[in-house]
Amino acid sequence: MSNQNSGKYNIKAVCTMLGIQAGTLRAWERRYNIIAPVRNESGHRLYTEQHVKILKWLVNKVNQGFTISQAIALLDKNEIENEQDMGDKGTLNSEELSEELLRELMNFNETRAQELINRAFAVYTMDKVLIDILAGLLVRIGDLWEKGKITTAHEHFASSILRSRIGILMHSFPHNGILPKVVAVCSPGEWHELGLLIFTLFVRRKGFDVIYLGSSIKEDDLFDVLETVNPKFLFMSCTMKENLPRALKLVDRLIQDFPGTHVGIGGSAVDRMEKSKSDQYRENILGLDKQEWDSWLKSKME
Repeated sequence: MSNQNSGKYNIKAVCTMLGIQAGTLRAWERRYNIIAPVRNESGHRLYTEQHVKILKWLVNKVNQGFTISQAIALLDKNEIENEQDMGDKGTLNSEELSEELLRELMNFNETRAQELINRAFAVYTMDKVLIDILAGLLVRIGDLWEKGKITTAHEHFASSILRSRIGILMHSFPHNGILPKVVAVCSPGEWHELGLLIFTLFVRRKGFDVIYLGSSIKEDDLFDVLETVNPKFLFMSCTMKENLPRALKLVDRLIQDFPGTHVGIGGSAVDRMEKSKSDQYRENILGLDKQEWDSWLKSKME
């Protein structure tokens, strides 16, 4: 069996396997220093088995919708081996993967949790991982915490891991200068910001310039930001039922004081509020999933 560290494929063979142009591969090597091909006696590039594994992983990410710089930001060479090992044991479907990830987070097993998140990004599109798997997990973890079935330590541990992975992506998307500014903030009294992070990532991926304020922002400070930035959109997240009345009062005030800003609110507390309130704030409720978020944004942009 060939040694993985010995060069055996020339650039033409590798590009044929990957379905990319030789110029693209050379540009990746030059710009990002992702691999260092060996050279034969004639000075031609030769790629090892490990090089091909890394490049296949990156191409897979690009095909899923990542830019090459985003894929490289996620790249961990150890994860390539982990994904191969997991693949040998059979591919988990998204529901099974989500269940296993929840178990490992509740067992405080960071290594295994990171491996499962890596696997999810390797197998599924970015939107599916973020919206269906990670966002779904955030709602479940929040529910478990609210019902007293898990401790604050469990919630904080899971949040820190998921926040770090989402943060890597959130800061890698370029802004589209044509699109308007957006402010994203948790509602008063809210400390659970991961749902807001998921939505912010969705909006940033579309090219919006998002000013992310997160949690524990005083209302007067928020108003100062809005007066300075004059955004077209303000997105607010509310997950705790007891915080909802105060959040809705703030929505009313924002609508009155900033008529040029579209205010959207979402989160598990909003999703579960009584029908009379849902009807009253129909124009401000972002919705439950990516399709509804898209529909809300398009209606306001028009």
